[in-house]
Amino acid sequence: MKLHFIAIGGSAMHSLAVALHKKGNKITGSDDAIYEPSKSALEKVGLLPVKFGWFPERVTQDLDAVVLGMHAKKDNPELKKAEELGLKIYSYPEFLFELSKEKTRVVIGGSHGKTTITAMILHVMHYHGKEIDYMLGAPVRRIENTIKLTDENDFMLIEGDEYPASAIDLRPKFHLYQPNIALLSGIAWDHINVFPTFENYVEQFQVFISSIVKGGILVYNEEDETLKDLAENTENQIRKHPYFTPEYHVEDGETILETSEGDMPLEIFGKHNMNNLAGAKWICQHMGIDEDDFYEAMMEFEGASRRLEMIFKGDNGIIFKDFAHSPSKVKASTQAVKEQYPDKKLVACLELHTFSSLNSEFIEQYKDTLVKADEAIVFYSPEAIAQKQMQAISAEEIKTAFNKIDLEVVSETSALQAILKSKDLNNSVLLLMTSGTFGNLDLEEVKVLF
Repeated sequence: MKLHFIAIGGSAMHSLAVALHKKGNKITGSDDAIYEPSKSALEKVGLLPVKFGWFPERVTQDLDAVVLGMHAKKDNPELKKAEELGLKIYSYPEFLFELSKEKTRVVIGGSHGKTTITAMILHVMHYHGKEIDYMLGAPVRRIENTIKLTDENDFMLIEGDEYPASAIDLRPKFHLYQPNIALLSGIAWDHINVFPTFENYVEQFQVFISSIVKGGILVYNEEDETLKDLAENTENQIRKHPYFTPEYHVEDGETILETSEGDMPLEIFGKHNMNNLAGAKWICQHMGIDEDDFYEAMMEFEGASRRLEMIFKGDNGIIFKDFAHSPSKVKASTQAVKEQYPDKKLVACLELHTFSSLNSEFIEQYKDTLVKADEAIVFYSPEAIAQKQMQAISAEEIKTAFNKIDLEVVSETSALQAILKSKDLNNSVLLLMTSGTFGNLDLEEVKVLF
């Protein structure tokens, strides 16, 4: 096929473009800016645009289709040209479905945990030499690419998020995959800029359940009451398999899973991860991996990249970096670290970085999320608020929302560095939670504090 990618530099878009190029398709693409690691990956295979910008002349009648990235806006000149020529225009998820419609599609969704669950499943499959196609929403340790496409593999594992497919198709991505097997990990309101009410957000998961092919399978976390209600009341004719957090305990800083085959030590920790593991086990069983083989593989699973990732361990303490930013993730990560290291002081440092987290109405959702931290710091950037053209939010509003009297709130990276430097970090765990960079905080300087 001859395909043109509009906004080829996106994390998912560039991976798909490279994968299709390697399969022998003729690929071209445009973008107004491309950053690492996308830039190097595209350059390596000769797909990096010679010049950045939008060039309608690159969109020609001989194209089989155009793939439209979320970064491209409605008035994009190349999109307009494709529409004028009457070309077939796919969003990323639409095209992914086209490539996998003859396969058994396994879609992992939910407000939290989907990257980790997808990584667990992929780890187990690789451990046992079972080849599958996949699409990951983020890099996973020991997995070279975030997407794999073949003609011969039976399964296609997809991490499905609820964010819009493209500027001209505002349906959530996971509505477009039509899974044969699906998992939902839970529902916690997020993306307030897209889903202004909790009810509107929940509705997207109801639609997703309805999109599972008839006779298909839904694996769901029954500890989430909202999700349980949706699953139990769907009119879709599907099989349902609820899961719940298995029994486990912490022993000398190690998490031990209690199984029918005996106690099993794990590299990962925290109730949230144990719940994720239970869901992944069900999916792997539906993909042909029995329980014993699943547990054997999971003993070596080290976690998904940027998810409770230990970035430093010294004589005096430990530093974890976590992608956590939504309220449910912040609470789960903080609880997990405190449970794993009950005898260490937990210093939790959170950056409010996303549109939702910086919204003065949504921020109330963070109430009591840092309650397990011995000391807590919240960092936010007034510049980020201005760039997003949002109403300013004050330090006092943040303190009130979190309901933590001794919460420290800072808005400058130098002030954050100074606070960390002033703390007694002996026998401590520092948990850094962000989807950003804390204003380019120098992590090497932080490590020196231990």
